[in-house]
Amino acid sequence: MAEIKEARVPDIGDYSDVPVIEILVAVGDTVSQDQGLITLESDKATLEVPSPFAGVVKELKVKLGDTLSEGGVVALIEAAAAAPAAKAEAPKAEAAPAAPVKTAETGARVEPVAVPAQPDKLAQREIAQENAAPVAAPRTPPVEFGADSVLPDKVPYATPAVRLFARELGVDLFQVKGSERGGRITREDVQRFVKAALAGGVPAASGAPAGGGGNGLNLLPWPKVDFAKFGEVQTQPLSRIKKISGANLARNWAMIPHVTQFDQADITELEALRVQLNKEQEKSRSGIKLTMLAFLLKASAAALKQFPDFNASLDATGENLTVKKYFHIGFAADTPNGLVVPVIRDVDRKGVLQVAQEMGELAKKARDGKLGPADMSGGCFSISSLGGIGGTAFTPIINAPEVAILGVSKSSMQPVWDGKQFVPRLTLPLSLSYDHRVIDGAAAARFTTYLAQVLADMRRVLL
Repeated sequence: MAEIKEARVPDIGDYSDVPVIEILVAVGDTVSQDQGLITLESDKATLEVPSPFAGVVKELKVKLGDTLSEGGVVALIEAAAAAPAAKAEAPKAEAAPAAPVKTAETGARVEPVAVPAQPDKLAQREIAQENAAPVAAPRTPPVEFGADSVLPDKVPYATPAVRLFARELGVDLFQVKGSERGGRITREDVQRFVKAALAGGVPAASGAPAGGGGNGLNLLPWPKVDFAKFGEVQTQPLSRIKKISGANLARNWAMIPHVTQFDQADITELEALRVQLNKEQEKSRSGIKLTMLAFLLKASAAALKQFPDFNASLDATGENLTVKKYFHIGFAADTPNGLVVPVIRDVDRKGVLQVAQEMGELAKKARDGKLGPADMSGGCFSISSLGGIGGTAFTPIINAPEVAILGVSKSSMQPVWDGKQFVPRLTLPLSLSYDHRVIDGAAAARFTTYLAQVLADMRRVLL
């Protein structure tokens, strides 16, 4: 007979308490094995939780806005009874066939209902009409803010989507009191704050630092401009990935004291080796294509071993450093929906061909939108390569909680003095951004110098 089983959240990497943004099935639906039940959204990706078996949904254990971690129960499913392995001598009553199950083709499909955007637009119109009572009066000039105002335990507890919603309405989250567990601020909390502000009764700040004022950082409000007055315009919504990554980038830039060390590596011999190896791979028909980025990952792993503080993370208090003994390196992948950072694990234990193969597989999953949280978690260090596009240098933003990131620009032939004459050498620009709370300038210069030496002679990786 049919059995009621629990459908649980599978391994989703290091993520926990991930919000539910979509319910893909309803009670009574017939689902097949691996069919999506719900969609979770972390701070970097979305993940569809599949049904581990076929059957009929008897009960949903979650609703929109709930948070789940690995092992969390999503639904109770009446699994289809397995066919008997041999003829049983049980009474006929026990061998009676089960009631017919409604098929997926004939079963009613209940589509997830999107939250209407009308209240948000109405709130924006009301704010525009009530300019006489703004949420936060602009300061001229802005006052100084202390470092405490951007430490993690002082930042309002809200998801990236809620932060974006608050920014669109011009709301200071320091002034909003969260109603959810742990003081988490929801969209409804922001809307209530706006209504109270329009009514002239702005609630007192619940977590703003001393001297916080207007928007937590004491900055002037974001300018509101009617661009259509000056000419034709077109409004294009940001992709979900860009919205989420934008909030993370803004946090990282505000909270991490970035410094960027620039250097150059002579990759003349390495490029010749790369071309030679690719010709050999074509003959072997392995399908693996070596890029300079694969060598950069291997060289970076060697540099991280030499300089352990770069392979570390600073805790939220800013007082303890976790030094990692593994070497998982992320690489920025450009996709139609925005930038994502897949992670190659244990780079130090893999050959450059295996690294290149895994990079190709992860890059394809990224372009197809199939990267899961586990594919982008656990990174120790990141590389952002613009070598295939152009440029001479840039300042990459550190991917917290990492403490450094390497930017790579387009290589070019440069005249290099060999002691007797100038000779043409292929040089690769390096841009290393680092967290100055953990790493000082001398250590960063030593890191890039060592990395350049490894790239100039990859035999150093064997040392």
